[in-house]
Amino acid sequence: MPDGGQTGATDEGAAARTRHARRGAQGAADQQLATPEGLVRRAIATLDPGYFAWVMATGIVSVGTDLLGDHLLSKVVLGVTVAAFVGLVLAYAARLVFFAPFVRQSAADPTTAMAYFTVVAGTDVLAVRLVMASHPLVAFALGTAGAALWLGLTYALPWSIVAAARRPVLGEINGTWLVWVVSTQSLSIVAAAVAPSAPATWLRADLPAVAVCLWGLGVMLYLVLIVIIFLRLLVIEVTPAEMGPAYWIAMGATAISVRAAAGILALHDPQATVLVAAMRPFVVGLSVVLWSFGTWWIPLLVLLGIWRYVLRRYPRTYEPRLWNVVFPLGMYTVASFSLGHLPGLGFMASVARIWVWVGVAAWVAVLCSMGGALAQALFEHRRPGRRTVV
Repeated sequence: MPDGGQTGATDEGAAARTRHARRGAQGAADQQLATPEGLVRRAIATLDPGYFAWVMATGIVSVGTDLLGDHLLSKVVLGVTVAAFVGLVLAYAARLVFFAPFVRQSAADPTTAMAYFTVVAGTDVLAVRLVMASHPLVAFALGTAGAALWLGLTYALPWSIVAAARRPVLGEINGTWLVWVVSTQSLSIVAAAVAPSAPATWLRADLPAVAVCLWGLGVMLYLVLIVIIFLRLLVIEVTPAEMGPAYWIAMGATAISVRAAAGILALHDPQATVLVAAMRPFVVGLSVVLWSFGTWWIPLLVLLGIWRYVLRRYPRTYEPRLWNVVFPLGMYTVASFSLGHLPGLGFMASVARIWVWVGVAAWVAVLCSMGGALAQALFEHRRPGRRTVV
């Protein structure tokens, strides 16, 4: 599709020029980092900050299929989740050690910085799946690591943006910022999940309150950020290059907020019962509102995808942030099934039984697309006439 490629290239160029103009001299200096030679070194240096969305998406598909009874498929997907988690931890660590300037550049860029919260969310999704697999201590360790990282990123990333000697304008705030909400709610889910089997009595007593507070914080962050993002979509012209898969997180953030609420409502510890009972009407009511708003997002996001790929002929090639589409689809299944156990909300569980296969199909499609992109990169790297530097 030659026209599509040309249009996509034009949009990418326009978006790049716009961002360059906004960032000024400091941004221009940051863009002068030299990409290293060699396939592996180049891949690590330019690794997308949000690649942990692969772990998020794969883990939540495993959770959803297990909840709905397809245990064999769930275990297979869990194996892929663990492999992706280990591989990406090594890749992120190597990037931090050997290519620190690239990390600092992306951490100071408002359009990419918040994508680092996918590390927290991916770690927590894996932890929740391991609780379901009867590995509570491993899940507790992962949740603790995720909490420490979340605490650092929550303050370090906004500070790094401010320290870049400029403020993010409205056009630089996109759907990726909502991963901040997703990571916060993922911690709430882990806190509620590991509370009954926590290794200390005080943790079993306090983690339910932590889960409630994190859920409330996540909801407030969503309300603030979604208003800003709506303003961006309505006030500023958005190119197909900028209207990427990250906007699906707008739906995913509502879904994970609903799942976090369902986890709180499921707590049965005597000390947690009082807190849950006091908040139950509010939590249930707000969860239904969030589920409805997330459902409303789905047709709109599909239409935006049609505008991007069909009407504007943006290239249908693999990009790491396609995993940001898979995760919301999988989380919508889990949220609907979890909240659907409440009286009067059984229709949500019925939706989940059908929707789970939408998430599985999307996961398979993006995984195949990623494999194809990797095979193409290896072929082009090793073709005659090219140096085979690794």
